[in-house]
Amino acid sequence: MGFLLTDEQRDFGRSLDAMLTAADTPAAIRARAGGDAGPARALWARLAEAGVFALAVPEEYEGVGPLPVETAVAFEELGRHAAPGPFAETVASAALLSALAEAGTDAPAKRLLPALAAGETVATLCAGPGPYAADADLADVVLVVDGDRLLLAPGHGAVRESADPARRLARPEEGGELLAAGPAVVAAAERARRWAALATAAQCLGLGRALLDRTVAYTKQRTQFGVPVGSFQAVRHRLADVLIGLEFARPLLHGAALTMTDADVAAAKVTAGEAAYAAARAALQLHGAIGYTEELDLSLWLRKARPLRDTWGTPAECRAIVLAAAPLRRHDDPHDDPLPKGVWGVTVPARSAP
Repeated sequence: MGFLLTDEQRDFGRSLDAMLTAADTPAAIRARAGGDAGPARALWARLAEAGVFALAVPEEYEGVGPLPVETAVAFEELGRHAAPGPFAETVASAALLSALAEAGTDAPAKRLLPALAAGETVATLCAGPGPYAADADLADVVLVVDGDRLLLAPGHGAVRESADPARRLARPEEGGELLAAGPAVVAAAERARRWAALATAAQCLGLGRALLDRTVAYTKQRTQFGVPVGSFQAVRHRLADVLIGLEFARPLLHGAALTMTDADVAAAKVTAGEAAYAAARAALQLHGAIGYTEELDLSLWLRKARPLRDTWGTPAECRAIVLAAAPLRRHDDPHDDPLPKGVWGVTVPARSAP
């Protein structure tokens, strides 16, 4: 199946790229790491004006969505520029509130979604197995899924640093206002996780491409034995492997945005996450010791690769989801290669006769 973005979608991505290029995201990241949220909030407002947060909000709540493909396009640019903020968590919050409204509990959506779409409210969501919420100190709204209950946390505890200097973690305070309860919360939380995983996969893809571009440019400038290191075959092969990984992830991401199934989103997340991590490892090796110095902007991109890879679905978790959805056949199926006796496995195409 072929997939091409429309002219409007490509133009949207290019406009965000131009805006983020002019926004000096490295300065915003460094300010955020130092405790100054001002530049990050200013960037948030500009992205809201561009319609980024309205993409996940239905029209009846002053959004333009839900539009998963456009969301993937936008988040790829956010990853390319390493923009700081709980972007995936805000999109996931919008998906959760929308799902609750569809199930008949629309009061939280009416109350919170218009401000999310307009960028007036920054939200974060704690809906995973861990006790921490990302960027709770930057958020105006901290939503917590506790079993079959959705709570509006009254605040957050001490802020902890993470591997990503622009991403800070904090435990939501216990208690808070009960927004909804029951099986609908559980189902809505699953939808929120899919949106968060899709958005994070798109960020990984953009981040990986930025790392590759920077590394290619550097290997053309750095010389050994009087020639650019980029002319060495081993370096070319390493960079080609990174490019192939990223290019394989792109159609999976766009396909997942079309279907929004658990397995497709998980496949996109693990592929894009691993590709971004491979890009970071190659970038660090080929830049040498300068690659991990704080003074070089590259370090801000490098330190995002692993957290994004593991956020909203580790590689192991995503692979388990994909395998659980794969068709299974018994070992005695005549159309498959034989498997060890008593073993069930993923379908394996039969080999051609010699």
